Amino acid sequence: MRSRMEARFSEADLNAKLVNRTAMGNVVVDLEIITRNFPEGRGTVEMLCVYEITDGLIQKASFAFGQPKMDAR
Repeated sequence: MRSRMEARFSEADLNAKLVNRTAMGNVVVDLEIITRNFPEGRGTVEMLCVYEITDGLIQKASFAFGQPKMDAR
């Protein structure tokens, strides 16, 4: 996982925009728009992030991705 994340975070165009955050008890749900370089080129993808928090630290994280939308060329 480390090598995959290192490659991802080294992308020049990588950016995350927080669209919405909802918190209920110890669960936080974020909706983000991610801009990145896909194998087909630059584009965006929606990502839903669910975090379970204990004592102020993330204990569990899960993610769901939408369909990538490629930038117009």
